[in-house]
Amino acid sequence: MDYQIYTLPNGLRLIHKPEKSAVVYCGMVISTGSRDEDETEFGMAHFVEHMLFKGTEKRRSSHIISRLENVGGDLNAFTSKEETVVYAAVLNQYAERALELIADVVLHSTFPQKELEKEVEVVLDEIDSYNDSPSELIYDDFEDMLFKGHALGHHILGKPELLREYTTQDVSRFVARQYHTEKMVLFVSGDIPFKKLTRWADKYFQLGYKQALGEQRVAPQQYQPVDNMIIKNTHQAHVIIGNRAYDMYHADRLGLYLLNNILGGPGMSSLLNLSLREKHGLVYNVDSIYQPFSDSGEWCVYFGCDPANAARCEALVYKELSKLRENKLSDALLKKYKLQLTGQMAISSENKENMALSLGKSFLRYEKVDNLEEISKKVEAITANQLQRIANEVFLPEGLSVLRYR
Repeated sequence: MDYQIYTLPNGLRLIHKPEKSAVVYCGMVISTGSRDEDETEFGMAHFVEHMLFKGTEKRRSSHIISRLENVGGDLNAFTSKEETVVYAAVLNQYAERALELIADVVLHSTFPQKELEKEVEVVLDEIDSYNDSPSELIYDDFEDMLFKGHALGHHILGKPELLREYTTQDVSRFVARQYHTEKMVLFVSGDIPFKKLTRWADKYFQLGYKQALGEQRVAPQQYQPVDNMIIKNTHQAHVIIGNRAYDMYHADRLGLYLLNNILGGPGMSSLLNLSLREKHGLVYNVDSIYQPFSDSGEWCVYFGCDPANAARCEALVYKELSKLRENKLSDALLKKYKLQLTGQMAISSENKENMALSLGKSFLRYEKVDNLEEISKKVEAITANQLQRIANEVFLPEGLSVLRYR
């Protein structure tokens, strides 16, 4: 088997991928993120992630920090629109230590008011740092425009005026509402006997916030494309062009992933890189991104350039999109692009930490994990006609929104 699964009585699911390695990668992925905040809680999901390291029923923050670092391990976390992840990497002999610590911070944090007040300042500094990076900030502003009025649109880091008002009670209330064990997946990748893992899971993860699930997520409504400019007085012009896209359960999701890789993926031979950088020398960096959510998605192209070249770069982007809509890929090109994608996935799978994170997130979303061979078969089944149809559904000029920083 590629992986083994076990469900605790409280609904928490464990997934284990046996891996011959001296290092164990493990963690908890929780189905809650910034989209699960109400309008008085903007930034709360991310703030909770910070506060998980600030004290539990039996540990102070210094004990949490040193617990794994003292044996050469690492403990980390991140928050997205729909997920919060706490994860660790340790030598095999300290795997139980890592799992016990993850259980402690996720299920038994106390969110002390004194620590909370200090951590607010840390997050405010993080927000300031982010605001100083227009190439990152523009993605948040674009999402706010694309999902206007919906929880998917607001910034993960939140609003300073709200963060300053949060109390221990506010944080505890959010955790009690969102941190249900049935919304959690415990993932482990390493050379640990599965029976031992299930015994540890029963020992450390039985307690939790199991209860009737709260409010269900509401999908965003239809939107009208927007063309907007924000004056930032930056040296470069920063531009995003994009659209709503398929959710993570859509039948054409993998097709759009392939199409996006062709258009502006990580390779130097992507269509946008060949046009804007290699042929015309107008940009240092141009990317396209496809991000599916549980009930919607987004696709966009980003580039930064000299303000004098912005209009020309936009025209070149639209030209490449038009080619994909109007011209079906030849068999030879399609074969090349499929090989590119499967090769990239194979190389990425060698990063064991990324693969462990993918293990947990895939099982949380789909209750299964496809191996590389299964994904490659799905990629191979994608046709040129399918890609052209997807391009005509997602890349239509009249459906695209544009955000510019000047």
